[in-house]
Order: sequence, then structure tokens, then C-alpha cells
Amino acid sequence: MIREDKFLISRKPFGIDLSTVKMEATERDGIYWLKGHCQAVWYRRKDGVTRACIGGLSLWAQWRREAPDLSSPQAMLGNDLDSRYGGDTAGRWDGTGYWGSEIPDVQEQHLAILRPMLDSYPSLPEGYDGWWTFQTRN
Repeated sequence: MIREDKFLISRKPFGIDLSTVKMEATERDGIYWLKGHCQAVWYRRKDGVTRACIGGLSLWAQWRREAPDLSSPQAMLGNDLDSRYGGDTAGRWDGTGYWGSEIPDVQEQHLAILRPMLDSYPSLPEGYDGWWTFQTRN
């Protein structure tokens, strides 16, 4: 992933909860495989409506010839990772409706983050680091 200082929704950036970044590396015959996950927030726009999202992000890489740096959450994210499928949305708020968990306590937790997040677009909620993207720089 690449950490960018400037928010551009077109680059599909994520705000990462660094305390949740977990990654393991497996080596076989000098080839490394990475697998991990973290919790994240992000904005997406569809049909002209901006949505604040929260959920999990799968992190992985295959066929790496260099030993990965797993010394810190930022180092783990700095490896050449893939997540072509994007985040696994657990909750989404568009300013009028919530989509996500049917458990009231989880809804309240999500909305406590997503409502102020959308109100202060494109800011990140406290506790999240960003902006991280899987898209390469041009």
C-alpha cells in the first residue's frame, strides 16, 4: 500500500486503524506469501451520493522474492500488497440511511463513527491513519 497525504476519492483511499493491522509471512523456497487484515474506514461515491463506510480490509501478497518488513503496522502496510476486492463493508452511512449490521449495539458503534465522518468529509475519525491506497502512483 501507499500512504498519501492528500485525499483523492478517485484513488480509493482507506483510513486504517493501525492497532488492528495483523500480518503473517510464509516462506517457501525463497518465495514469500503475505496474509493479513485490518479495520478501516473509507469514503465512496455512487450516483452522486458520498457514503462513509467502515469494515475490514484483507491484505495479501504472493510470489514476493524479498523478505517483507513486518516491524510495525506502517511497515506491514508498506509492503507491495493487493486487495483488488476493496474493503468488506460492515456498515455504511449516506446521510439519510444506514446499511449494515442488524444488531442495535453494532449499529450505534458504526453510526458514532460514520455520522461525524460524513459530516466532516473528507476527514478521518480519531484513531485512524490515512490515507492508504492500493493504487500505484502514475
